[in-house]
Amino acid sequence: MIRSSRIGLAHTLLAVFAIAILVQGVRVQILQYETWSDRASRQQRSETPLPAPRGEIHDASGRVLVESRDQVRLEIAPNEVRDPKRLRAALQKLGVDRALIDRATNPKARYLTIPGRFSTTAAAPATLLRGVHAFPSQSRSYAVSEGARGILGHVDAQGKPVDGVELSLDEVLRGTPGEAAAVRDSRGRRRESPTAPSVDPTQGNTIVLTINADLQEIAEKSLADAVQRMGAEGGDIVILDPRSGEILAMASRRLDPRQTSATVITEPFEPGSTFKPFIAAGLLERHRVKDTDSVDTGNGVLEVKGRKNPIRDDHLIGKAPLSTVLRWSSNIGIIKFAARLTPDEEYETIRDFGFGTPTGLPYPTESGGILSSPRTWSSQSAISMAMGYEVAVTPLQLAAAYGVFANGGRLMQPSLIKRIVAPDGSVRYEHRPRVVRQVVSQATADKVRRLLLDVVDEGTALEAALDDYMLAGKTGTPRSTVRGRYVAGRYNPNFVSLFPGDNPQYVIVVKMTAPRSSIYASKTAAPVTKTILQAAIAAQNAALDRMQLASSARPVKRDSVRQSGDPRQIAIATQGAETVAVAPRPVREDRRSAVPFVVTLPSAGEKPAPRPARVVPDVRGLVLRDAVRSLHNAGFRVQLGPGNTARGTGATVPAAGAMAPAGSLVRLTFDH
Repeated sequence: MIRSSRIGLAHTLLAVFAIAILVQGVRVQILQYETWSDRASRQQRSETPLPAPRGEIHDASGRVLVESRDQVRLEIAPNEVRDPKRLRAALQKLGVDRALIDRATNPKARYLTIPGRFSTTAAAPATLLRGVHAFPSQSRSYAVSEGARGILGHVDAQGKPVDGVELSLDEVLRGTPGEAAAVRDSRGRRRESPTAPSVDPTQGNTIVLTINADLQEIAEKSLADAVQRMGAEGGDIVILDPRSGEILAMASRRLDPRQTSATVITEPFEPGSTFKPFIAAGLLERHRVKDTDSVDTGNGVLEVKGRKNPIRDDHLIGKAPLSTVLRWSSNIGIIKFAARLTPDEEYETIRDFGFGTPTGLPYPTESGGILSSPRTWSSQSAISMAMGYEVAVTPLQLAAAYGVFANGGRLMQPSLIKRIVAPDGSVRYEHRPRVVRQVVSQATADKVRRLLLDVVDEGTALEAALDDYMLAGKTGTPRSTVRGRYVAGRYNPNFVSLFPGDNPQYVIVVKMTAPRSSIYASKTAAPVTKTILQAAIAAQNAALDRMQLASSARPVKRDSVRQSGDPRQIAIATQGAETVAVAPRPVREDRRSAVPFVVTLPSAGEKPAPRPARVVPDVRGLVLRDAVRSLHNAGFRVQLGPGNTARGTGATVPAAGAMAPAGSLVRLTFDH
């Protein structure tokens, strides 16, 4: 009886135990399945993220400017190392610090991470060793100069974008990360998982910029040379295609090495006289000025009530039309003409050219410049703005605004991105020119452009003139500020040009910051423009339409041909043609490809109308205004250049007393 009770108890206990096991099994296998499954997965499997390569950045011709490169990050478990001698040698080749190598080969040391990233090839001897754990990484390689880096930006050590295009278009450049799956055995060794294959990362989209690498290099070298030669604190250059709004080159340079941003976009300045053509355009568009209208600039000094210092002109032009006011950059003249506009009209003119708002360029810190509304103007604001003060613009805004005079009156939105290409080769975005607004009529735009041609041919921008092509442009020599105050002797000379002047393909803005060699744009920014254009014409690929450029060759006048000393040109000129169109010589002469001289001769029996010869008057000792007037009254065109003294003009070419055809060009030297 007792024995039966014990057996029953044992059976009961076994049954309870079996039920408990069953209940626990149900709880673990069914109710807690996901929890335990996740624990097992974490113990047995490992998933390592694979970074996605960022998209490449190309220039307009497809040249790679930025690309991602595969690298590895190394971590070492010293207690797992089995061959410390080979590990030491491998780490030494990678340039790892000796103290870290000692720790990595000490079995009692803790797990450590080797700082830096290494190429997969260089790190291969180390990654093959036991105890060394390699993790894939990416680095950015920039095949461009430091100047272009300001546009492109850069990424930090973790691959995160910091500035520039890298930051503003991060979502486009950033790819989709992958995943490497592995399983661990009982000893913790990693093996490839047979059931969970790895997922490859997807590279980001490729961005093709509008930047032309050759033109960018020309701009940067020209700027670097100018900054050093002129003792300037820095400078900016932007080259824009006025037909499409595409930015072909942007260069910024500052003596401060910490300044790495593209100041051509981020740093506005008061433009000075390069602002005067916009006032002229506003007057012409509203029919407030005619070719016969003139204003009296007096003796070059204008006292304005409420203004501390009088307004002065560098060149005395007397009573002059708008064309002469622009040609010699008369402050007094533009102020008197601008008085025909109301404050609202002047503001609307400036605003419509795109000033006061960002251009919309994909750059994270673009400045919109400064343009206040008329209700906040002082009694002097309208006068100051007509001269290019009390308004701040970026070089990019200035280039886009001058593009209006080059393309028939349209303000084009500047573009830095030409296209975006997906990893599979499909085009996700293609730039198409976008017109922001029709600012002025084509007639007004063409009129202003013709006025700017005279600035280079006969005005303040003589130093920028090219022998073979027409160039239109405007100089500006504004005072510069430091912490909001003007500093004596400190200027930001700038020159904006349209090339070629008859059918522009480039708008070029050159701005120098506080040069010491000269304060005048005619001696600083204008010659830099000439250097850029000469290099661009000679370059193999500088975004120029050569066929169109050939049709823009400057006509060479008979008088200048005879003075050139070239026997071929002299022989042609003596045939009686009034004008000889000479094609620019190729940089490298090749008999197979050399372009012959193209001449325009009178047809058989046709005789050019003779021009009466006149005597060149003697103007030495006269003040500049009287000398120019005397030559004009004698029937000659006048071109001024540097010469003797500020009080009197120098010699003329042809010399005084010589006979020259009416309407021919007389060069008058003076010291401004």
